[in-house]
Amino acid sequence: MATSEDFINYICEQINGVGEIRYKKMFGEYLIYVNEKPIITVCDNIAFIKKLECIEELMQGSEIGFPYKGAKEHYILDIDNSELSKIVVSKVEEVTPLPKNKK
Repeated sequence: MATSEDFINYICEQINGVGEIRYKKMFGEYLIYVNEKPIITVCDNIAFIKKLECIEELMQGSEIGFPYKGAKEHYILDIDNSELSKIVVSKVEEVTPLPKNKK
């Protein structure tokens, strides 16, 4: 099941205010960028966020999963909880470097 654009728009609404948000369709799924940094991977209408130390306490008890075959384990973000999602996304954005330019 591929991710719907309606779900992507819902995620963007839920995290509105954390920075400049855009998304890119990749292989039938999506990657959500905040301030040009890749933050949320969305597969099968599930929002995944990297397991990082900076959000470990906030995400304690959260579901975990793999966004795609061969991926590392990620937290599943409870996107319906807008307040928590904004805090988590902001913390991850702070420690995520900008992608390197591909020549």
